[in-house]
Amino acid sequence: MSTHENPIQPSGSLLLAATPIGDIEDASPRLIRALAEAEVVAAEDTRRLLALASRLDVRINGKLVSLHDHNEAERAESVVDLAEGGARVLVVSDAGMPTVSDPGFRVVREAVRRGIRVSALPGPSAPITALAVSGLPSDRFAFEGFLPRKDGEARRYLHALASDPHTLIFFESAKRLNDTLVRMAEAFGGTRDAVVCRELTKTHEEIIRGDLNSLIATTAGEVLGEVTIVVAGFTGHGDALEYAEAVIALAQEGMRLKEAAVQVAQATGLRANDLFRAALRRKDEAQRGEDEETRENS
Repeated sequence: MSTHENPIQPSGSLLLAATPIGDIEDASPRLIRALAEAEVVAAEDTRRLLALASRLDVRINGKLVSLHDHNEAERAESVVDLAEGGARVLVVSDAGMPTVSDPGFRVVREAVRRGIRVSALPGPSAPITALAVSGLPSDRFAFEGFLPRKDGEARRYLHALASDPHTLIFFESAKRLNDTLVRMAEAFGGTRDAVVCRELTKTHEEIIRGDLNSLIATTAGEVLGEVTIVVAGFTGHGDALEYAEAVIALAQEGMRLKEAAVQVAQATGLRANDLFRAALRRKDEAQRGEDEETRENS
């Protein structure tokens, strides 16, 4: 148990604690104290937490319970019951701040509903770290987390964000990164600036800057590690040809080309007629390319 006379957390409260996203040395002294002093530790993965505690050379003296995406809905009330009963309850996820694309939101909401004190122990955060190093505007931003896994849903989600002026932050798996960048180029235009941040704070940290077209080319091969994507917000500038692929993509999902042009126009502020003509031009160019390839192979 900690030798401090005043525990870092008062009895009967909930404390959210950020854990390292890569480099173990990012663990704060307050996190180490909180792990030792908590009477209950709700962890996304108890085995990973015990491994972290071992590396930090700290002993977890309290009751250890699992709190993850698949059980939080049913376990939130019992976790808050422990705080309401007077326990110091610490909530941690595998990496970064709980509730930010991680478990913890339902527990916090239930604690707030009951009037239980909720506080946070700040620390590492992949979205904020990526935003800080991106070089993109950081005065207005939105964290979007992971995109829907189904292709059509992901495309529609991105098209809905095409005219959002905020800098946008996404999580993505390394395996899906290139496909996601392709969808983003279709929705936002290939010349939209973006940054891919891989393995933040780790030994092999890599930050790749450019527009979406160049990032697609750069990530065409094998990519490993944890990935965060930061995309510049819509500025109201650009020409119709940049968004022609977005119109065509919507049409390929079953929408009439003119209707697709209207939808992209609403998202980008461009004229629907210009987008419609640009999409026809792109389709004609693609058809001519296919015809030439057929002649060369015949």
